[in-house]
Amino acid sequence: MDSANDSGMDSRMDSRTDSRADSRTDSPADSRTQQDLLSSTALGVFRLNGQFLAISEELAKPAGLTAAWWQVLGAVLREPLPVAGIARSMGITRQSVQRIADLLVAKGLAEYAPNPAHRRAKLLRPTQQGLDAVDRIGPGHAALAARLAAELGDAAFAETVHALERLAAALDALEAAAVIPGPAASDAP
Repeated sequence: MDSANDSGMDSRMDSRTDSRADSRTDSPADSRTQQDLLSSTALGVFRLNGQFLAISEELAKPAGLTAAWWQVLGAVLREPLPVAGIARSMGITRQSVQRIADLLVAKGLAEYAPNPAHRRAKLLRPTQQGLDAVDRIGPGHAALAARLAAELGDAAFAETVHALERLAAALDALEAAAVIPGPAASDAP
C-alpha cells in the first residue's frame, strides 16, 4: 500500500474514532445509518453462514461427517476442551455441542477424557478415526481455499479475516460490558 493510501486510511480511522467518541450527539440520520449498517452486516453474516454451512456439508460428506460434526471435531484438534468451552469458542449453545459430542463419541470419532481442572466437565478429544476423517476433508478444503484466494486476492482474503475478527471482538466487548445480552443462563457451564 502506498503512503497516499496509508494517510487516507489514517483519516478514516481517526473519523471512526471521533464518531465513537461523539456517539451521544449523533443525529437521528446518523443513528438510522448505523442501524442500517448493523442490519446489513447481520444479513450479510447470515447469508455467509448459510453459504459456509452448505459448502461445509459438501466438503465433509466424503469423510462421513456433517458440517456440525466437523465443526465440533475442528474445535478440539489442537487441544481437548470441555463441551462448554467448545460452545463458547463457536458461539453456540452448550446443549447443541453436547448432542454432537455424544454422537461423535458413539460413532468412535471422539472420546471423553478426564479433566484435571473440573471433575464433572470431561474433555472432548478426537480419536484416530476422527483425525483420519478430518484429514480426508483436507484436499477439498485446500482446493476451495485456493479458489477463494484466487477470486478475492490474497490481501483482500486476509483483510476479510481481520474484519471478521474485529467485528467478533467488538461484539464480545459489548457483551462483556452488558450492552448486548449474552448466552442464556441455561447455557452457562
